[in-house]
Amino acid sequence: MGEGGEYEDVFARAKAYEGQAAAVGGVGKDLVNEPMIRHWCEAMGDTNPAYAGADAIAPPTMLQAWTMGGLSGHAGRSEAYDELLGLLDDAGYTSVVATDCEQEYLRPLRPGDAITFDAVIESVSECKTTKLGTGYFVTTRMDVRVAGRPVGTHRFRILKYVPAVRSRGVSQAEGTAAVPKTAVAAEVSRPERPEPSKRPRPVVNRDNAGFWEGVSRHRLLIQRCDGCRTLRFPWLPGCNACGCPDWDTVEAGGEGTVYSYVVMHHPPFPAFDPPYAVGLIELAEGVRMISNVVGVPNDRVRIGMPVRLEFEQVDEELELPLFRAVERSGV
Repeated sequence: MGEGGEYEDVFARAKAYEGQAAAVGGVGKDLVNEPMIRHWCEAMGDTNPAYAGADAIAPPTMLQAWTMGGLSGHAGRSEAYDELLGLLDDAGYTSVVATDCEQEYLRPLRPGDAITFDAVIESVSECKTTKLGTGYFVTTRMDVRVAGRPVGTHRFRILKYVPAVRSRGVSQAEGTAAVPKTAVAAEVSRPERPEPSKRPRPVVNRDNAGFWEGVSRHRLLIQRCDGCRTLRFPWLPGCNACGCPDWDTVEAGGEGTVYSYVVMHHPPFPAFDPPYAVGLIELAEGVRMISNVVGVPNDRVRIGMPVRLEFEQVDEELELPLFRAVERSGV
């Protein structure tokens, strides 16, 4: 069988798993509960009153959280799902990345609800070439229930792929030799990798274009709801406190403190020079945003450290808001 036939054989064998169970009889490790709801809301900065009090409901986007197995995992994953992943591993598609999810909510979840779920392998795509590499998108659909009745659906998509071969300093023959033969057959052409000196581009859409326009004018703009006057960040099409779709903006003064932070050591990414500090910054206006903390060694970043907004031209096309540590007098 030629290389093209090998590719077709892998696709046909993977496609045969569609409709088979990925998990059977799954049970949530915890009842829907108030502490987890509170921790989620604090982490997300979500102050919607519907998520607290005697008649509290869980944020709908927590749907997957109630099904997760933690570090010990779940016992209900099917042999079929493991076989499918093993098939792709054996064909050379050993790397994996989660790409997206879709959720549908049928009724609110409330503290005390006991979650059960089943999952099915919904689809396996044809072989696709992406900037990450060449591989197959595998989609699973999880049906979530309480007392046997559907409460929501969670679709989760991963890409099982062979990483794109770096062309820098490597001949085509050398690069191809490192890629499993089955994967090479499907990879007609590889897209150019982004220049390693450039940061990933932000996704600009109709919901956040005003923010990036403000950045281009060295203004950090925060949305303000026309209905309840609540400030919000990041930008959203509507207010998550009252639901009002109308809004205006206020300009941040630029003062803030480090609410939380991490120091990134691994994995390395093009255009980033580890270690570097990524902070969750609480602005004086009360909203929080994620950005780099600069102007101080990464091992000296501390929670509560005062910072001040500045704009940095990171390459010829991209300017970003960063936060520089402010030295306290007498320190």
